[in-house]
Amino acid sequence: MRCNLGMIRIGLMGCGTVAGYGHLPAIKATPGLELVSLFEPDPARGQKAQQKFGGRLFTDPKAFFESGIDAVAVTSPAPVHIDNVLMAAKYGKHVLCEKPLAMTDEDGERMVRAMEAAKLKLFVGFTYRFSDVAGQIKETVSRGEIGIPRAARLVYIWDCHGKFERKQEGLPLNQRRHGRMLEGGPLVDCGVHQIDLARWWLDSEVTSFDCFGAWVEGDEYEAPDHTWLQMDHASGAHTLVENSYSYSHTAKEQRWHYVFEVIGTKGVVRHNRDLGKFDVWTENEMKCLDCGGDKNFEGMYAQFVKALSTGESGLLATGRDGIIATRIAREATEIAIAKRKKMIV
Repeated sequence: MRCNLGMIRIGLMGCGTVAGYGHLPAIKATPGLELVSLFEPDPARGQKAQQKFGGRLFTDPKAFFESGIDAVAVTSPAPVHIDNVLMAAKYGKHVLCEKPLAMTDEDGERMVRAMEAAKLKLFVGFTYRFSDVAGQIKETVSRGEIGIPRAARLVYIWDCHGKFERKQEGLPLNQRRHGRMLEGGPLVDCGVHQIDLARWWLDSEVTSFDCFGAWVEGDEYEAPDHTWLQMDHASGAHTLVENSYSYSHTAKEQRWHYVFEVIGTKGVVRHNRDLGKFDVWTENEMKCLDCGGDKNFEGMYAQFVKALSTGESGLLATGRDGIIATRIAREATEIAIAKRKKMIV
């Protein structure tokens, strides 16, 4: 079902951190979108978002869905994504849902089937697809500049804003990081982005995978806080995805390590954010490309407007893409957990 209106009236569910710095500013800045409604169970948090971005505020989901909106941005905590999306299907609203799409494969399938049955669009917020870097890597690989891609390496290791609120032991835990560790850890939260990029860049499905984990924090969480995911693709290519929430997580100074590489039969495309370098090395030349931002919320919402107007997904990740990335991340994390349990026994 397409939106044939001149202006798409959108509501947002969940006025948390990511909504505040990413989704809401992008919605306000995107031609063709009108922010009409906000849903937030915490009145204080909702009022803060409303004062900054506008829209009518609701704490009752039924009233929210009946507020005259055409589409919904779901930016609530991952465990309630399924309830939000199923309600959107019931009320006939298109959805752009934050990652991870669902907590289980079964939930993801229910969400996709409900939206398909209602003839509605369901997209997943893989914002990295819309960054300049990711787009240029996709184009470089698709044009054959580095030959046939045989290997990819995607490294994103950081501290998720630190273990403690002010990075001093004994102070309160950083609840944002704590919650994401409980939901599955860095591979489930951040790694789904890299899994999606690898599938997109290589244009090849993952046929098998294995995972290894490190528990830098010991036994505080079941999920590992540092992971190495190895994926084989149908094309014969292999991808390494490395994620961490414990890289400098208790240190005074924050440090990140962020590298994307695709290695082909005739060259390499490599982005190293730490060094501010983005290069393509081929048989005939070395090109230096422009480094842009890592995420592009405005680009994603511009594509959302286009998709709802034309009925074509374009660059947006579909609900099926979301299921695949989340399934790999969760099953891989379980593989790492099982290996640790076997070692302990």
